[in-house]
Amino acid sequence: MHVHRMTVSDAFAALRTSGDGLTTAEAEKRLAEFGSNAVEQLRRPSPFLLLLKECTHFLALVLWVAAGLAFVSEAYNPGAGMETLGYAIIGVIAINGAFSFWQQFRAERALEALEKLLPPRVPTMRDGQLVDLDAAALVPGDIILLEAGNQIPADCRMIETFAFRVNNATITGESVAVTLEAAACDVDDQRRAHNLALAGTAAVAGRGKALVFATGRDTLFARIAQLAQTTRPGLSPIQKEIARVSRLIALFATLLGVIFFAIGTVLGLPFWSNILFAIGIIVANVPEGLLPTVTLALAMASQRMARRNALVRHLPAVETLGAATVICSDKTGTLTQNRMSVHRLFLDGQLLEPGDDAALAALGREHPAFFTTCLLCEDVQRSRSGLTGDPMEVAIVEMAHQAMPEGISARQLDEVPFDAKRKRLSALWRQEAGLMLHTKGALETVLPLCSQVVMNGEQQPLTAEWRERFIAEENRLGAEGLRVLAVACRPVADDAAQPLAEENLQLLGLIALEDPPRPEVPAAIATCREAGIRVIMVTGDHPRTAVAIARQIGLVQSATPIVVTGDSLRRMSDAHLQLLLDAKEILFARMDPEQKTRLVATLQRKGEVVAMTGDGVNDAPALRLADIGVAMGKSGTDVARAAADLVLADDNFASIVSAVEEGRAVYANIRKFLTYILASNIPEIVPYLAFVLLRIPLPLTIIQILAVDLGTDMVPALGLGAERPEPETMRQPPRKRTERLLSGAVLLRAYGFLGVIEAAAAMGAYFFVLHLGGWQWGTMLAANDPLYRQATTACLTAIVAMQVANAFICRSDRESLFTRGPFTNRLLLAGVAVELLAILLINHTAAGNAIFGTMPFAATVWLLILPCVLAMILLDEGRKLLCRWALKRG
Repeated sequence: MHVHRMTVSDAFAALRTSGDGLTTAEAEKRLAEFGSNAVEQLRRPSPFLLLLKECTHFLALVLWVAAGLAFVSEAYNPGAGMETLGYAIIGVIAINGAFSFWQQFRAERALEALEKLLPPRVPTMRDGQLVDLDAAALVPGDIILLEAGNQIPADCRMIETFAFRVNNATITGESVAVTLEAAACDVDDQRRAHNLALAGTAAVAGRGKALVFATGRDTLFARIAQLAQTTRPGLSPIQKEIARVSRLIALFATLLGVIFFAIGTVLGLPFWSNILFAIGIIVANVPEGLLPTVTLALAMASQRMARRNALVRHLPAVETLGAATVICSDKTGTLTQNRMSVHRLFLDGQLLEPGDDAALAALGREHPAFFTTCLLCEDVQRSRSGLTGDPMEVAIVEMAHQAMPEGISARQLDEVPFDAKRKRLSALWRQEAGLMLHTKGALETVLPLCSQVVMNGEQQPLTAEWRERFIAEENRLGAEGLRVLAVACRPVADDAAQPLAEENLQLLGLIALEDPPRPEVPAAIATCREAGIRVIMVTGDHPRTAVAIARQIGLVQSATPIVVTGDSLRRMSDAHLQLLLDAKEILFARMDPEQKTRLVATLQRKGEVVAMTGDGVNDAPALRLADIGVAMGKSGTDVARAAADLVLADDNFASIVSAVEEGRAVYANIRKFLTYILASNIPEIVPYLAFVLLRIPLPLTIIQILAVDLGTDMVPALGLGAERPEPETMRQPPRKRTERLLSGAVLLRAYGFLGVIEAAAAMGAYFFVLHLGGWQWGTMLAANDPLYRQATTACLTAIVAMQVANAFICRSDRESLFTRGPFTNRLLLAGVAVELLAILLINHTAAGNAIFGTMPFAATVWLLILPCVLAMILLDEGRKLLCRWALKRG
């Protein structure tokens, strides 16, 4: 229904109502037909299904299979500790599933915040009487009363207005309040109709009477909400990489199991012994500690981000922001301060800056007429909390108060309110000097009413030269993105026939207002450019304003940036848009929610990792679709915050830069502890291979593997996850989409270098203890044989000791460990201390011996283990030296 194009009488007829409103019977009938005036939420998965989903993703499935194999092995070989391993793996799945479920459960409540934006009670005409009605009971055809301070409860067609203005920022993203009137208008977009008050917006000035034409799910507000809820982002980059790592590990473990089952068959092992051996190989290759380590590392990074004013709602977003290649940033409240202020004044033919209180007071003494008009010709509301209303009006009045702190003794007699056609406001006041008419508004409407201009306190004829001078100043200030108003006045005789006649005015000057950029944004933009991150402004404001702000913050540096408006984008094909996005400098203005979502989707098709910032309801769909949605914590709506992955507690765009740095560090740290964790797989696999191929007692039991994977390795791995960002982190471009977390270099270093050294040390310690005990090759030892227990303990201890060295080695893949202060990562030191304490408890307590099948070995074994630790450090230092040399040469 194009109700905004109809006259008031035609709108009444179309909705079968009148100025007296609906009857109670008709309203009840329509309520049953159209439903409650509330946002309808889509059916969401049950909490049980959400929890099930978090426990059945690919890595979780790999762990389920590993647990199942452990139980099968225990059934055929009781007492080997496989049952304990199975339950431990299930515990890992449950803890991670519960943690991720809680994050997702909170995210799925995104649209509950919408109801907070709808007012509870509304003055409504029913049966010809004005009644106070619950907003949920409104139906199409209702007549409601609105005034400054109200939130609009439904989509309404204005039928009467008196200086009625609304702030549509939550719907359109445009920061300037819009004047509404009752006349029909001919526009395509309801958001731009000057006679429609839309649900979820706020009235900032005046009053009016409106005809409700859409409620509940039929409002534009609800359609945006529906778009926000149905838009589902894909997996984050880190989720994709973890899934890929899981697949590779599962494939590798299964392949090894099959290969060595075949080897065992060739060697003549009994079928069930061979099966158990294959299961052991598979379980030893599955890093049970990987999933909790990744989850906890992301959680710790989210806490570090919180200390830097970036609150993480969705854990994978921590790393995703570090991979961002494009930031689509809203202007109002994100790049700017979302508050109007007086930036310039044009007085006595000079362009002035307001300055501080003292400077303003001096200007007030020099130009009393100008500031008197600013103080009296206004439309703001006063309360104990201060001034409210149109932010532009509030800014002017606050400035006038500073210029004239003593105030003015005056009484208002009448006014002609601001409206969209007149574009000005006039007020008649009785002052000590007599009656004065004060006028303020757009220069184009005020200038024709003026016959004189005030210069240096004296009245002069307003010549054509002065008219051209004022018009030129307005154009120049407007090109800077400033909103310009003209100020005029004239004395009125007490016996004037028409005291409010807007004619023969004295032009006093111009006021130029701005929504100033945040002072820290230019530096943040420069840092993003240095880090290879592209920033694109996407705003609902006027293109001229967008370009001016972009220049101020350094986002635009060329003379002719490309500016795409919503109307032009609507006519543009996807291919055209995709090619246009290759432009070096491009801005988007007058954008609606669907267009923002389309922009994000197009950038993603180009292979970009997109971060989208926003604060309004209109931003929610794009925030939800983007790889990472960033909402404002202070000025943002509940809907935007609920749809986002990251919330900036201080509304500071510069905080995004800090969050990007943390996100990049997270990815590097995950790779570090992935190398650390995978390196221990080789010394866990080799004992099984030696067991089959060399026909020796099993050097490492399953329960001892569990002690490494879920015990001693966990806290040091978390310490690696807490490594600080490298100094060059924000001077490098974002990593390529093709770059893999588990790369060939990582596998080669973990499996082919560090793991081999650790395996050699572990097997050397095992055979050394057997040799000291007089063991003869080919002799099998019972599980409870003291010599066997000492030998496996030595093997386990050697792995743990080598992992202690590995924790420090993995702090960097190229830089020497000696270049990093040992006390710069206290969590890593704590992790190593926990690791050493754990192995001491396992080796030297009765409980540890009973659970893990260990027994203290001779102190002389350390004479073998410690040189191996030193050898691994020196060998890796040599490798890093070669890497640095090769990097410099190539």
